[in-house]
Amino acid sequence: MRAYGFTSEGEAFLDLPVPEPGPDELLVHVRAAGVNPGDWKVRDGAYGIEPPAVLGRECAGTVVAIGEDVTGAVRGFAEGDEVFGGTPGNVGAWAEYARVSASFAALRPDGVQPETVAVLPVAAGTAYDALEQLDLPEGGTLLVNGAGGGVGVAMVQLAVARGLRVVGTASPGKHELITRFGGIPVAYGEGVVERICEVAPGGVDAALDTVGGDALRTIAPLVRDRSRLASIADRNLGIELGGRAVERNRTTPVLTELAKLVVAGTLDPHVTEVFPFEQAREALALVESGHATGKVAIRMR
Repeated sequence: MRAYGFTSEGEAFLDLPVPEPGPDELLVHVRAAGVNPGDWKVRDGAYGIEPPAVLGRECAGTVVAIGEDVTGAVRGFAEGDEVFGGTPGNVGAWAEYARVSASFAALRPDGVQPETVAVLPVAAGTAYDALEQLDLPEGGTLLVNGAGGGVGVAMVQLAVARGLRVVGTASPGKHELITRFGGIPVAYGEGVVERICEVAPGGVDAALDTVGGDALRTIAPLVRDRSRLASIADRNLGIELGGRAVERNRTTPVLTELAKLVVAGTLDPHVTEVFPFEQAREALALVESGHATGKVAIRMR
């Protein structure tokens, strides 16, 4: 099969054997795959994955084989099912065939495009898990620091759907998008605290940070209960400031719920760029540049 990943000499298309599904795995004939910042970080060695390796951590496609310990009675999957989910080890999705964790896979609803669900496990899944852990009551105020990215856009929508008031920091070009999804946009940069206080005079009940560094240090004092400060960009600093890390709940029920929200029109993954597989390099370069206006997907077939 053809795949796209990296070798010791850099990114490359690879010719590889079709993998075999292991325990708790599905072998999926890939239709579409998501592109995330973590993909170029894998390539650059951030997660200790040695080359050669296939990039991509989420995909959608057709089940063609089922590994051990995956039965219809337990997981509800069969050959021929259209599914989406995450790959074991956070690699392997950008290929004609990919192993998908059965425990982190769900059926693709009828009428929903593969590209739409392929981008749910990483960004929307992270937002969903963070919202569950922050556990804000209806009517609370949530600050999303960096609301214009994939996780931020999903978080705004999920939080608004739960009856939260959402304030989101973002570049001016993303303000219309945040407003469209029900959030209150605030510009980044000098004076951001004052601008947040103008729309949330009493501070905020919780915050999800997707930026890290000085931007995280700046907004942290606005959170009344620091145990409800979570960072996905700067885990250690978030904890140092009294917050917490976001613990991922990579399970079928989470993905099934996200798919239901998509069908209901409550959640729009905001896929704005779909590249053919032959342009995988360009898709990754766009995400790495930071100039993507929404989620980026690769269409395999």
